[in-house]
Amino acid sequence: MSHDSTAAPEAAARKLSGRRRKEIVAVLLFSGGPIFESSIPLSVFGIDRQDAGVPRYRLLVCAGEDGPLRTTGGLELTAPNGLEAISRAGTVVVPAWRSITSPPPEEALDALRRAHEEGARIVGLCTGAFVLAAAGLLDGRPATTHWMYAPTLAKRYPSVHVDPRELFVDDGDVLTSAGTAAGIDLCLHIVRTDHGNEAAGALARRLVVPPRRSGGQERYLDRSLPEEIGADPLAEVVAWALEHLHEQFDVETLAARAYMSRRTFDRRFRSLTGSAPLQWLITQRVLQAQRLLETSDYSVDEVAGRCGFRSPVALRGHFRRQLGSSPAAYRAAYRARRPQGEKHSDRHDGPHGVPGPSPVSPEHAPVPLQARRTAAASALAPSASLSTEGAKPELYATGRLPGQRSAP
Repeated sequence: MSHDSTAAPEAAARKLSGRRRKEIVAVLLFSGGPIFESSIPLSVFGIDRQDAGVPRYRLLVCAGEDGPLRTTGGLELTAPNGLEAISRAGTVVVPAWRSITSPPPEEALDALRRAHEEGARIVGLCTGAFVLAAAGLLDGRPATTHWMYAPTLAKRYPSVHVDPRELFVDDGDVLTSAGTAAGIDLCLHIVRTDHGNEAAGALARRLVVPPRRSGGQERYLDRSLPEEIGADPLAEVVAWALEHLHEQFDVETLAARAYMSRRTFDRRFRSLTGSAPLQWLITQRVLQAQRLLETSDYSVDEVAGRCGFRSPVALRGHFRRQLGSSPAAYRAAYRARRPQGEKHSDRHDGPHGVPGPSPVSPEHAPVPLQARRTAAASALAPSASLSTEGAKPELYATGRLPGQRSAP
């Protein structure tokens, strides 16, 4: 099981401007935004729950552009405030942005920059991280977003240290969260930071959610590449790597298949995906191990071999580093959660006595070429806490505790 590993605040807190109030939370809405993400901060900060022991915030709902604003479901919204109201807020929340491919309005970006300069805490939920990045507020900082969009965020804003594994990242005066429900996790974290565990727990009970969720986004990752790489020749090399994860090859092998030097390949891979190729490869092997532990009876040693790790020790180190658990504990927890009567895939031996996948196991079903070309993972996004260049994989793997960010 992975841990909710939140970044400890490191940025020096700016002094809040005299005209801003800590208890005032401004929520910045745009047309085309998803209503679920938009409603999260409205519910957390906009409802008086003092009877339950939750300190009251004052909510300002602000339009980030000219209205009327329409949600993804076609609902029409009229915000009671414009951008000028942000000047009174000690916290500014951007719930989501309508499109990761279109730039946010410059007026809204200017308002966010001014708020940050005046000491306000800036929060981006899900794709709201793209708005914060466009404003330059994530430069040089750790951040997260929905795992599906993490590679695009990393590529478009290379100075941002994107970690797609986290549910949320707190870097002091700038905070970001993963998709949808992770916005609740981050809002609860803000209440906990402002008023303590008891207040956050009382709010969580009212919302009927856990006060702290264990795990990160790892369990939700799939292997799709950012759209930008789909037609690039390097996608062929990535597709080959995904088909041969059971073999022991390294980045030099991938560079040779791309007819590039190691240095050129590293540079090209980073420019396309925002990730170091060694980091990406290790993450893919761990993801494959995760699937085999869920769907097969292979021993941990066999899983290590089928995922290209040189030893079970290497698998255990990387597995714990990425998922916060040993392979055996992960399998036991997964099976304990599995509905009664659901069976995992049976194993059988393949050629040369090597354990092979079940013929009905979905993760080993034949994959069309086009699907393979668009396969990889949001693990392509870089992690601020993972540096693997030139290191032996089994030497730098470390476990993480909730609320703790690994040293860069």
